[in-house]
Amino acid sequence: MSLHEITKIEGGSTSSKAGGSATDRICSSSEMVQLIQKVIAEVIGTYMLIFAGCGSVVVNKIYGSVTFPGICVVWGLIVMVMIYSLGHISGAHFNPAVTITHSIFRRFPLKQVPLYILAQCLGSILASATLCGIFTVHKENFFGTVPTGSNLQSLVIEIIISFLLMFVICGVATDNRAIGELAGIAVGMTILLNVLVAG
Repeated sequence: MSLHEITKIEGGSTSSKAGGSATDRICSSSEMVQLIQKVIAEVIGTYMLIFAGCGSVVVNKIYGSVTFPGICVVWGLIVMVMIYSLGHISGAHFNPAVTITHSIFRRFPLKQVPLYILAQCLGSILASATLCGIFTVHKENFFGTVPTGSNLQSLVIEIIISFLLMFVICGVATDNRAIGELAGIAVGMTILLNVLVAG
């Protein structure tokens, strides 16, 4: 064995016939496991978000026991709970807009964006299917809010509340000067306010 080969081995830059050194394979498999955990966390978080939030709307529509302020509180609380439960695993995006924004500002790897969006869509579809299976939903029922003003007014208010949400998320979740432990409370309360104002 030559001195050059020994130096390469000591430096960890050699590769085996199986396609990379043992260290490279361990790192690669570890990264894959972490990515799978992140995707699963996004599915679970989005599922719980839609199940609780939309579930409160359905329960209120059928039984009238939740009330509109109660629905607002449910949305805010479920977002806060999921951020604290899963934020350390996946970053708790639960929304393609959040994932894309983090990617634009280079706080999130671009190659993981499609997986996150797929996980979020899957979680929301599964939650919707669960609600359809649990509750008797008739075609004439509509479990949502109908704009009270014009389409333009609705568009403007959606832009404002979306800006507020992304402003808060970027402020508390991506800036090192913010107190990270309060991110869940800040984002959850922003969701509560947005639902209270805009439905």
